Amino acid sequence: MSFLFAETLRKLRTAKGLSQQDLAERMFVTRTAVVRWETGLRLPDIPMLSRLSNVLGEDFYMLLDAASQSDDYPNVIVVDDMKLELSGELPVLEEVLPNATITGFTQPAEAIEFAKANRIALAFLDIELRNFSGLKLCRELLAINPRTNIVFLTAHIEYSYDAWGTGASGFMLKPLTPEGTREQLKNLRYPFWSGSTNL
Repeated sequence: MSFLFAETLRKLRTAKGLSQQDLAERMFVTRTAVVRWETGLRLPDIPMLSRLSNVLGEDFYMLLDAASQSDDYPNVIVVDDMKLELSGELPVLEEVLPNATITGFTQPAEAIEFAKANRIALAFLDIELRNFSGLKLCRELLAINPRTNIVFLTAHIEYSYDAWGTGASGFMLKPLTPEGTREQLKNLRYPFWSGSTNL
């Protein structure tokens, strides 16, 4: 259910003094479509979000962010070239982010391809990846979607200064823990509904 977008749209529409029928007519959709958006039953697609932006005079990316946060299952990835560590990190993220779809990668190239096909809400990136820098991977993921939250993972604290220059939301020393992850979620640049009630 897309309640965040639904509430956002309802507030914007009423602030403009528009009825659901008024908005429907300006959008060239049925009133039923507007009702479904405002009750959380449906989300408008990208072209329709663009049209809403124009009709309501609101920022497209604000509407996109509300829609993306409404996802029942936001995509969260973790990239770590150490398979043993990755296998331990995935259950931690599943515990803390019960509503998210968690996907792990040992190869940065695979993570990049995944990000091109799916909107990534949050990426946990090892800084030292075999033949690839996590800092570079961060820049590539942000080039694909500037609203991806990035949290760096490393066993080496000396990388923290370089990490802060990338636009990342956070920096964690390994091992990944539920408590540390919850703290990072409080500081995301672009928060999203995780499904957790323990933040």
